Amino acid sequence: MKQLKIIPKFKSEKDEREFWLKNSSVNYVDWSKAVSVRFTNLKPSTKSISIRLPEIMLDKIRIIANKMDVPYQSLIKKYIDYGIRSAV
Repeated sequence: MKQLKIIPKFKSEKDEREFWLKNSSVNYVDWSKAVSVRFTNLKPSTKSISIRLPEIMLDKIRIIANKMDVPYQSLIKKYIDYGIRSAV
């Protein structure tokens, strides 16, 4: 079995990033012992879509979002989420 090198202590995330850019993890980690994990609390990835809305509806959404001090697209996502949860 190959002798693994010891991963150094890093002073900062920047130092760690630079280290891993210059060094291969195969010299430091026994990947044969790796296990698969799921990070369930991570922010889900998003996908862009196009949706046609009447201008008057979009204007009303923008006005409401402005009053709430939130981006209008975030407000639209909240409305869609609320609709989905209500339908289930």
